[in-house]
Amino acid sequence: MRRVVFLSVAMILTLGCFVFAADPAEGYWISVDDKTQARTAGWQVYIDRDGKLYGKIVSAPGVYPNTRATYCKESYRGFPVAGNVKQMAVLNTPWLFGLQQVKNKPGEWEKGNIIDPNDGNMYTGTVKFHPAGSRVGGQVRNVDTLEMRGSIGPFGRSQYWQKANQQQASNVR
Repeated sequence: MRRVVFLSVAMILTLGCFVFAADPAEGYWISVDDKTQARTAGWQVYIDRDGKLYGKIVSAPGVYPNTRATYCKESYRGFPVAGNVKQMAVLNTPWLFGLQQVKNKPGEWEKGNIIDPNDGNMYTGTVKFHPAGSRVGGQVRNVDTLEMRGSIGPFGRSQYWQKANQQQASNVR
């Protein structure tokens, strides 16, 4: 009887680890300009209660807590925060939102949106995680990389974000 109870508990704990394992896209990232290689922002990417992927800027060069997204429109279809987007802070607002996980593919997300608060444009967004050592965007990356692709209709481009810790993401200046 003890053996059955022990095996049952061990099995539940093992399965629980898989159920609660974080998706590799979650965490802190630094977005990098694909032309200049300059760090453009520190991001926190997370899965919300609805099971969808979101991301907010936690730091960026020249952006302060009172900096507003004045180039944005007043509202966007599906935007996850109520209110006038144009009056929202650039920092800690979910500019990446509503992405759904590709079935049975951890680290791959689609059918969401990303807004660039610098110009107010909204793009259809996809995210794909690439582990360190992968060939991504024509080169081998030595750190975990998040491929963030934004598209308007058939036109789009990818940006490659570098894995960071909370402190690194919070100190992009």
